[in-house]
Order: sequence, then C-alpha cells, then structure tokens
Amino acid sequence: MDSPRSSLKAVSDAYAHAACGLLTTTTDGTIVRVNATFCRWAGYTPDELLHQRRVQDLLTVGGKVFHQTHWAPLLAIQRSVAEVKLDVRHRDGRKVPMLINAARYRHEGVDYDDFAFIVVNDRHKYEEELVLARKRAEQALAAQKLAEEALRLADRRKDEFLATLAHEIRNPLAPLRTVIEVFRRKQFTDPQVVWSRDVLERQIGQIARLVDDLLEVSRIAEGKLEIRARAVDLASVIRQAVETSRAVIDASSHTLEISLPDAPLVLTADPTRLSQVVQNLLNNAAKYTPAGGSIWLDVKREDGDAVIRVRDTGIGIAAEHLPSIFEIFSQLSPGLPRSQGGLGIGLSLVKALVERHGGTVTVHSAGTGKGSEFTVRLPVEGPLSADDDASIRQVDAPHRDLRILIIDDDEDTAASLAMLLELDGHSTKTASDGVTGLALLDEFEPDTVILDIGLPGLDGYEVAARIRARASRSRVTLIALTGWAQQRDKESALLAGFDFHLTKPLDYEQLMGILARPAP
Repeated sequence: MDSPRSSLKAVSDAYAHAACGLLTTTTDGTIVRVNATFCRWAGYTPDELLHQRRVQDLLTVGGKVFHQTHWAPLLAIQRSVAEVKLDVRHRDGRKVPMLINAARYRHEGVDYDDFAFIVVNDRHKYEEELVLARKRAEQALAAQKLAEEALRLADRRKDEFLATLAHEIRNPLAPLRTVIEVFRRKQFTDPQVVWSRDVLERQIGQIARLVDDLLEVSRIAEGKLEIRARAVDLASVIRQAVETSRAVIDASSHTLEISLPDAPLVLTADPTRLSQVVQNLLNNAAKYTPAGGSIWLDVKREDGDAVIRVRDTGIGIAAEHLPSIFEIFSQLSPGLPRSQGGLGIGLSLVKALVERHGGTVTVHSAGTGKGSEFTVRLPVEGPLSADDDASIRQVDAPHRDLRILIIDDDEDTAASLAMLLELDGHSTKTASDGVTGLALLDEFEPDTVILDIGLPGLDGYEVAARIRARASRSRVTLIALTGWAQQRDKESALLAGFDFHLTKPLDYEQLMGILARPAP
C-alpha cells in the first residue's frame, strides 16, 4: 500500500506535468497555483506568476474586455465557463491562442476559480506536448513501481536479518539460562557466588527481552502483532509481570508498592501480551529512576474500565517530550545516563498492545526530576465464570519421571538441559544430529523428544516427520526448542508434527508445565 506521502507526490507530479495548462485563482483573478505546462506555454516561471499576476493580465486587450464583460459575470452566476477561445500573451509578446475551461468552487469558506488551457493553433505541437506528458507519466509510474519493489525487498531482507540475528543470539543464550537454573538448584553459601548468579540471570533476561523487542518492531510495522485473547483475571497477570520485573527493580534497590482490587477484574485479553505491557512499564520506571527510588503499581476499576497506573520518583519527562514518548525508538536524552539500556521500543510496544486490546495508554509528568505516571485503561468484561476461572487457576499436576531425548547440535545446550532435567528426576539421552537421534529412539524409547530445528543433515522438521511416521512412536510428545520464533516458524513446527514450540533461551517453568501434563 502506498504511503500518504508517496500518494501526495504522485498527485503533485500529475498536476505539474498534465497535458493541459492548469491554474487556480482567487475570484479577483490573482494566480495562487499554476502547473509547469502552462508556465512553459506562456514563457513564465511559477515565481513570476504566483501571487504576482492576475489571469486577465495574461490576456490580450480583446481577452481582457471579454473577461470583464462575459467571463467574470458567467462564473459568478453559473459557476462555470466552457470552451472559450482567447489569446494568451506570451512573455516574449507573441499571441498563443488557447481553448479555456473554467469552474468556480468553494474551499473552507473561500471561492476559487480553476482554469484549464489547451493550445489550439499548433495541433502538431500540442500532440508532441501530449506525447511528452504521457511518456513522463509512464516513466514516473515505472519509477514509482521500482521504488515500491525496492522498499518491499528491503523490508523483507530486514525481517530476515532480524529473525536470523535473533536466532543466532538465542542459541548461546539457551545453555546460559539452563545453567542458571542448575545453579538455582544448588545451595551456595558464598554471598559473592549468589550475587554473581543473580547478575547473570538478570543480564541474560535483559538480552532475551532485547531480542524479542527487535522482532516486535517488524510485527508492529506490518500490523501482525499476535493477540490470543481469553478471559483472564487481571490480578494474576499483574503478579506474573511483577515476578518477571522484580530482578530489575531490586537491582536498583527500589521499593515497589502494589495495590490490587479485592474483587476479580476479568478481561478478555491475551495474558502474555498484557503481562508484557505491565513488565515494560515497570522496567521503564526502574530504569529511569535513580537508585533507591519508589515505584507504585495501582490496579482498580473505574467507570467500567480496568485501570493500571505505574508511578515513579524518576527523572520525569519535560512537557515538550510528552507527545513523542510512545514513538518507536524514542528515548529521552536526559535519561540516557541513568537508563540501563534498551532500544527505545518498550513504550511503543505498550501503546500498540494496549490499543490492540481496545484500550488506551497515557502519560503524565510534572516535569524533569518530578517522576512520571503511566495510565492504562482496558475494557472490563463481566464476572468470572466457573469455566473461565478454570483457565486461570494453577493446577498442581503430580510429578512424573520421564525418559527425555534431547536432539541439538549445540552440545552445551543439550548437556546443560540434560543436567537440569536429571536434577528433577528425569532420565535423559542426547544426540547432536537427527540420524543419531533417530537411532536412539528405538534404543531409549523416550516419552518426550526435545528437538532443535536447525540440525545438520536432517533438519528438525524431517526428524519430527519420521518419528510421527513410526506407528509405535505416534504418542511420543515432540517439543521444538529453537531460536526461530516468528509465527510462521511456530506454524511450520505444528505442521511437521510437533506438539509444542518453545523458543530459546528456554523458559524452564513452561517446559515443566508441558512435562507435567497427563500422558496421552
């Protein structure tokens, strides 16, 4: 789809190089708009005509008389004059016979006259002008199509680059996050070791969020932001978001005060996306508040809406920056020294996600150094029904010791995940390629296969298809664990026979939820 700017330019080019001379005047004849065709025929530059001359000044004596006695009165009465032949005085003094059509129109309470001129004395010259104008229009159209195709190609390559970059970053993050989970299951008494583990966890989480934000840029621009709405209790979403942002808040020694409503606030929303909204607002408050500051998170029902307010004692926002605060890549210069990194994407994501949920987000600040307050308003549904409540309750499933086969060409990823699973009581085997993994399938008889997509030789899709083709393995749970995280990657995984698609670095709690499901 053409942008408004490119569409306006195309219209402007068509006017300037039209096959006939075009100009617009006020009712007294003062020229306020003129195209290049008329200027060429009359021998003037636009600057010599615009607001400098009246249309009657360009006519011969006879033409001026006709204008005064017939032309102007007719325009005033019937608001149009058709096919009047008059001589236009060329700048060099010669006469140029032209056929003239005129119409009067009103715009914003002011009357204007539009004129169209066609040279009639030199048919051959006119036809040449017409052919030239047509060629110019065709060339402009061809150039526009080439430019549009170049933009589409650049946009596609940008998306491919971002997806590849995200994949390449996620791969080394996967074993790092898994090792952190292993550390969490060990008892450390040395406070420096505990501190180092927490630092690693926070920074790995920050890198993972930056990767996700990079991909969201394309989704926002293309209107492909995915929303999976269902009935959710807002309080449960808030608790999840706070838990995720707690490390960032605690790292700067901030205090966080939370106020939640006594009664459930039920929304039709995507809980993951809604949690992302609150996380970004909390992270933003933590990043732009000096150490030891205060953050308030308040949730209540107001006028039929669920209202989420995040307030802080941070650096505040100057009045001139408030209108652009939700623009993509927007970061406030005074805040950069205190910021803990970021791409300037977070608040634009908040706005896009809130609006996709039918809500609004606003910001208020008394000025620099006086803190900020972000307010999100979302429509509220009715009381929580029994069926809806079941979708948001935590279910404690009994633990099952499983045989789990991990197929991943990154040995660190496979080994660290196997170690973590074995600490939780599962039996594991690992393979670094699809052929070896298929050979282990009959020997090990796994309940679950965790399978990378980008394998050497047979890729993960082909391995999954071969596993599903074996009747004895039709009930094995197949989990894709990959750095490829776009919607088309998830759809491809499901089509290949996977039951679940997980993104690196692994959310271990999400994996535990899958493994705790009853056997098929």
